[in-house]
Amino acid sequence: MPNTREVRLRIRSIKNIAQVTRALQAVSTSKVRRSVTALMHTQPYATKAWEVLTHIASQPGRDDLHPLLSQREKVSAALLIVITSDRGLAGAYNTNVIRFTLQQFSQYPYPLRYIAVGRKGRDLLLRLRKEIIAEFSNLPTPPTFKDVSAIGMLAIEEFLSRRVDEVFLIYTDFVNMVRQTPTMKKLLPLEYRHEKERVGTFDTVTHQGSRAVYIYEPDMNTILNRIVPRFTELQVYQAILEAQASEHAARMIAMKNATDAATELAASLQLEYNKARQQAITSEMLDIAGGAEALSIQEKVA
Repeated sequence: MPNTREVRLRIRSIKNIAQVTRALQAVSTSKVRRSVTALMHTQPYATKAWEVLTHIASQPGRDDLHPLLSQREKVSAALLIVITSDRGLAGAYNTNVIRFTLQQFSQYPYPLRYIAVGRKGRDLLLRLRKEIIAEFSNLPTPPTFKDVSAIGMLAIEEFLSRRVDEVFLIYTDFVNMVRQTPTMKKLLPLEYRHEKERVGTFDTVTHQGSRAVYIYEPDMNTILNRIVPRFTELQVYQAILEAQASEHAARMIAMKNATDAATELAASLQLEYNKARQQAITSEMLDIAGGAEALSIQEKVA
């Protein structure tokens, strides 16, 4: 059994670690709420932009769609935007994203290129010798649209230049505080007919019946040229907000578990320390009693 000094030092060290993990848990709790709030603030714009986009695309005579909406007959390469975190201490969050990516594209027959958002994902992809064309890290929590617009612009540029024919988003969908699910969404070409292809979809009221034909100012092509790239960038922005909320929720749970484990271990060591201290006191008392008994025997003999 270790001496009481060693146990006392271990208890102090574990309590210090528990203070750190408890602080990280509190910080993550605050950040996940901010990320979710920022995500909800994108709802009005995203919903209205989606309604305008689908309405224009379904207008009579709309045979020539925007290049970002047109399906290509032949696919020769794809671009994956993989969103992870810059820091660890979030359980299996980053590993799950990369594992999910490899599983989803294990049978993909065409070359893959990557945009890594987050240092952890970048490092894992580099170890796997994947082709990374760009890396974005140190994003604030939550980021502004300006902070992440370059990611969407790069994806659009790669698609329009025909270096890739499909663009996919891989991120972690924030379901609730205890459940986060790795998710894949097709970013380009934008599937305007399928609601499920959107990131951060919300329940909206759909009006049944025939759609009215509107006159748009400026013309529909000008609106599409502005709204489609903007909406594509918004999809990336919402995915990053979802991923950040998931990251901080995962870190909050991981730090809570670490704090509970540290508290448990400290209590166990405290019990061990008390036993060792009690044993030492008992041993000292026995030594004293034995010495007193020896003295009394010597006095009787004398």
